[in-house]
Amino acid sequence: MAGRRRKRAAVNPMGLAFLDVMSCGFGAVVLIFLILDHTATEARNEADPNLTAEARLLEEEVLEGEEQLFQVRNTLDEVSLEVVAAQGLADRIQSDIDDFMSQLAALEGNSMATEESLEDLRADIRSLEEELLRLQTSAVEEQGDSSREFLGDGDRQYLTGMFLGGNRILILLDTSASMLDDTLVNIIRIRNMSDEVKLAAPKWQRAVRIVEWISSQLPLVSQYQIVGFNETASAVMAGTEGRWLEVADRDELNEVVRAVQSTLPGGGNNLQRAFAAVAAMNPRPDNVYLITDSLPTQGSGSRNATTISPRERLELYQEALESMPANIPVNTILLPMEGDPAAAAAYWQLGVLSGGSFITPSRDWP
Repeated sequence: MAGRRRKRAAVNPMGLAFLDVMSCGFGAVVLIFLILDHTATEARNEADPNLTAEARLLEEEVLEGEEQLFQVRNTLDEVSLEVVAAQGLADRIQSDIDDFMSQLAALEGNSMATEESLEDLRADIRSLEEELLRLQTSAVEEQGDSSREFLGDGDRQYLTGMFLGGNRILILLDTSASMLDDTLVNIIRIRNMSDEVKLAAPKWQRAVRIVEWISSQLPLVSQYQIVGFNETASAVMAGTEGRWLEVADRDELNEVVRAVQSTLPGGGNNLQRAFAAVAAMNPRPDNVYLITDSLPTQGSGSRNATTISPRERLELYQEALESMPANIPVNTILLPMEGDPAAAAAYWQLGVLSGGSFITPSRDWP
């Protein structure tokens, strides 16, 4: 009996209960782990129906947009061909008008000419002029207000406070060395580099893009000219000096813009030569755009000094104004330049006195 009691006393019921609890707990943990893992797998495999529908809708919009883009491109190509044909026909009509005018002048000087023949020529001239006007109007309607395409960063096709129009429009582009950079140190550094570096200078590229932007906004029925000035002033495209160019001639306009893009900045700033070029135009412009960054550093007289003070630059500016014809609006687009604090006030005053405008655009324009 004593032996049996000792054997029964050796079995500890608390130990068995602890093992049961541990086994149940471990089993519960395994079960929870399996449930959670299975739920996560199903969540990954099942797609959100709302997201799927939205993705399909976006794909359909992309396809529709691509189709519309192709249609727009085809339409633009057709319109361009029609405009080119209209421009060619307008040129021929203008040539016929010139021939008839010559014949009319010859007949009017001939006492033997009959009044009937003179009236017939006048009627032909009036008919051709009406046809020419119709073609020009048609070109404007088909091509829109822009004379050439300009693609900027985002929606930058605006310029507050500046009148973009006129019958004869002159763009004066500062091509002096200061257009290479905003600081004197970098101007000197870039000036001594290769032509490729000069052409790629960010400030100069910005000036070129401003010219491109203005040229894209010119009215199709107007005339234009682009004059670059540093120590001298001349048309940027050789062979066009002293004459107005037609905005409707898109090929020639693109050639002029390419000439601007290949122009190398260098030399000093002689604003007096630029304004003298304005006075020499015949007929004179009715709107001038001046793209520069500072007051002039040179004038009509010779200078031996290597530096110039702000006061001297202001005096050269006043001297240049004497060469500028009156009653012509001057719209100044002033780019940044260190060491010339009086430039902004001077060009602002020029805009007020001439009936033009003055802006200092943000660095991301155009």
